[in-house]
Amino acid sequence: MSDPWWLMLAKVLGVFGFLVLTVLFAIVIERKVLGRMQMRPGPNRVGPKGWLQSLADGIKLALKEDITPVGVDRAIYLMAPVISTVPAITAFAVIPFGPEVSIFGHRTALQLADLPIAVLFILAMSSIGVYGIILAGWSSGSAYPLLGGIRSTAQVISYEVAMGLAFASVFLYAGTMSTSGIVAAQDRMWFAFLLLPSFMVYLTAMVGETNRAPFDLPEAEGELVGGFHTEYSSLKFALFFLAEYINVTTVSALAVTLFFGGWHAPFPLNLWAGANSGWWPLLWFTAKVWGFIFIYIWLRATLPRLRYDQFMALGWKILIPVALVWVLVAAVMRSLRNDGYQHWQGVLIAVSTLTTLLVLAALHRRFSALNARRDAPPPIVALTSPGGSFPTPPLPQRNSPRVKEDVNG
Repeated sequence: MSDPWWLMLAKVLGVFGFLVLTVLFAIVIERKVLGRMQMRPGPNRVGPKGWLQSLADGIKLALKEDITPVGVDRAIYLMAPVISTVPAITAFAVIPFGPEVSIFGHRTALQLADLPIAVLFILAMSSIGVYGIILAGWSSGSAYPLLGGIRSTAQVISYEVAMGLAFASVFLYAGTMSTSGIVAAQDRMWFAFLLLPSFMVYLTAMVGETNRAPFDLPEAEGELVGGFHTEYSSLKFALFFLAEYINVTTVSALAVTLFFGGWHAPFPLNLWAGANSGWWPLLWFTAKVWGFIFIYIWLRATLPRLRYDQFMALGWKILIPVALVWVLVAAVMRSLRNDGYQHWQGVLIAVSTLTTLLVLAALHRRFSALNARRDAPPPIVALTSPGGSFPTPPLPQRNSPRVKEDVNG
């Protein structure tokens, strides 16, 4: 049974309001938490204890002068922020917030649209958002935004491959691509424990997908520019800023939906009979989303920025092979479960944990070797040839009489 038009409109406004409020609070909470982690005060001037700082920043951006540089492709320059923002908001339409509830006598699910291929729809929306990034850099008429757009596009596309493979293992195990069906399949055991390697791959890929620290490589500080949106100001820049934080919220909600049981209550709250009914699941879902947003903030305060070659090697040489291998493992486990073999769940948890520990140990060993080579003293290179002949003449020794005479004057 379809929802009446007014209920659909209420859902649309509810999703939009949820995203806007999450962005406003995420910005000020991020600045406060970063301040606490770095032993400094965060925003504490605007509003009670600085909690209206995000609202003041938004008003300031709206009132700033809107500058359009000479030489831009005006139509594409104006469309690029919209292309980045609209797909970011649209992707949240298929995220289930909770089960069926009663709203003014109508039974409806706390989800705007339940598509049979909902996760593929989210991937498609994120792919469309890439066009806004590259078109913003290209249409600005400057080399630096173009370089930032190319870097960001290559980064997003590379990590979308690993993210898609992480999704594939969830599809195989749950037997559906519907987000509501995936949540229903996690009523007893969350996929974060059953498919731990896929979750770790997705956790890394979602940070690279959203251009957040330590993967915020499009913002090249060595060039003193902000990446693809360098030539943007006022509300157009605010749209890019809004799209970034909405993408952070979307991938966090997707992580909750695919791996952390969606709106299902965590243990031990799920022991309560009414924990997964009514409006309570909306609270559990929101708390889980904010948990992943806090991970973003924690990473930004903790880790330094990677080099671009390290970042791309992490995606193509580590994340993609691990995700691909785990897709095969998930397919085998799914076949064993369909054939009626017992104790498959415990075996899968053990194999997931062991695989994750092996990958983490390999990564630790690799980066430890890199640090050891970096910290080792440089090799002593002979400055003269064995016979002391041309082309490198012998250098004067520090204790030679001529050097002492030159030093003493």
